[in-house]
Amino acid sequence: MAENEPKAKWGMVIDLDICNGCQACVTACAMENNIPSVGEEELSYGRSLHWMFTTRYWNGEYPEVQPVYQPSLCQQCGNAPCEPVCPVFASAHSEQQHVNLQVYNRCIGTRYCANNCPYNVRVFNWYDYQMPAPMQNYLNPNVTVRRRGIMEKCTFCIQRIQHAEQKANDEGREVGGDEVVTACAQACPSDAIIFGRLDMPDSQVSKAARSERRSLWMDEELGTAPRVIYLKGMGTSTSVGENNHGG
Repeated sequence: MAENEPKAKWGMVIDLDICNGCQACVTACAMENNIPSVGEEELSYGRSLHWMFTTRYWNGEYPEVQPVYQPSLCQQCGNAPCEPVCPVFASAHSEQQHVNLQVYNRCIGTRYCANNCPYNVRVFNWYDYQMPAPMQNYLNPNVTVRRRGIMEKCTFCIQRIQHAEQKANDEGREVGGDEVVTACAQACPSDAIIFGRLDMPDSQVSKAARSERRSLWMDEELGTAPRVIYLKGMGTSTSVGENNHGG
């Protein structure tokens, strides 16, 4: 990317009105980013490694109550609370992609970043999980297999972003607003997840983000400036997404 070229601002829009809670995004994220299955026992201890999870809310009054599903992931904050508390600068901000990075080979597992994250979307890797044959064949070669004792989180599939940037640079052009699709957005059967460049007005994600009547941010009052924007369903309470601290 040329030095005089504007830096991309990647973002995501999730439409709560059409999300059906199928968990395809969670599965796709795990497969894309080499997230192991920790098993039922470890899950009971709260040691899940999923970078995404789906929270179910109930909207309305009985007997006409309706479920509302909210996929949650790293909000990629512009003013991230996790970054200033990391003693080794493993939690860093990419000025190139405007993404909150997690530098695994720096991380020493203090978990300060997780304690300071209001969204509860960071996970701690407790073990070096073994993958019996032939399961190791499904690992994505473009994503690091993390060691135990470090923090993990969603990266907006930065490996896909970097691949698109390299391709665009080789072709002497700018990365398109809709050129990169994250694993969760690619797998979503209802197209509830849209990803792209927020700085391009003609991109799908930018158009969706400008739905002022429906758009909301998770815990907006904290001033973290998230890059994940939720579109609330018709008649859905605005508290959905604003006061969620994980589940």
